[in-house]
Amino acid sequence: MFDENIVKTGSNEMELVDFRIFKQGQDKVYEGIYGVNVSKVREIIKIPTLTELPGVPDYIEGIFDLRGVVIPVVNLAKWMQITEPKDSMLKPRVIITEFSNILIGFIVHEAKRIRRINWKDIEPATFSTGSGALDKGKITGVTRIENDEVLLILDLESVVEDLGIYTPKTEVEYSNIEKFSGIALTLDDSLTARRRVKDMLQKMGFQVVEAKDGVEGLQKLNELYQVYGNDIKTQLKIIVSDVEMPQMDGFHFAARIKEDERFKTIPIIFNSSLSNEFMSEKVMQESGGEGYLVKFNADNFFSEITRVIKEHEAQYQE
Repeated sequence: MFDENIVKTGSNEMELVDFRIFKQGQDKVYEGIYGVNVSKVREIIKIPTLTELPGVPDYIEGIFDLRGVVIPVVNLAKWMQITEPKDSMLKPRVIITEFSNILIGFIVHEAKRIRRINWKDIEPATFSTGSGALDKGKITGVTRIENDEVLLILDLESVVEDLGIYTPKTEVEYSNIEKFSGIALTLDDSLTARRRVKDMLQKMGFQVVEAKDGVEGLQKLNELYQVYGNDIKTQLKIIVSDVEMPQMDGFHFAARIKEDERFKTIPIIFNSSLSNEFMSEKVMQESGGEGYLVKFNADNFFSEITRVIKEHEAQYQE
């Protein structure tokens, strides 16, 4: 279990499991360096005996039972559509991940180490990787490591969504949604996730301002303050923030605004794929957040937004 390795909330650091995928070229083997947030990793194991599933893509190697939980296993190299080396250089492992309350295993060629990296040293992925699965926007960030090498952070939950193992619940009876006025600010480095949250907030009646990370989130807050002044405390009703974002993560963003007299009373809800057991408790105790949502269930989203806003309004009307 990796829970004890999670860095302190508000430190603007993350810990990554550094793993490798090797590609067989015409005359040499190429090493790809990748990472996944430790917070999403349950454990790393040797490849177990797998039960094959009929009628599934070849990159789904099968399923196995892990202490009473049936877990599907995806071969990342096959999903990436790369040719694996045939020699014995590989030290394959299965990284058992959990996000959005889904457990899934990913076969990698080698699990190297855990790295602690500051979010400001992680740049958004703005390049195309060419043909194949990674051309679908599955890299959320890049960072330099030793020897001037580059580590790519994979968006594994989007892989799961593509596989159909996880489907966000966005359908809801909109006539039952409580309506509000005012502004909502949403932060997420994923354009897809940001659009999804924006759509939900607009259905609640909000005017939505978007930011792709904590740095841009602070910029947007300052721009709103220039317009509304101290009235921002009543005009900006809610902030909905992702946790994992390049440049400045959601926890560090929250810590910054809770220290700012202009913004500290504005309620924050985290909307994250990190679903291990103590994340919500950690948020409430350390970050100053008023709520925590695991992506993405529309019913939970609407009810939690409504709860937090009403509690906040009641508190400041007393």
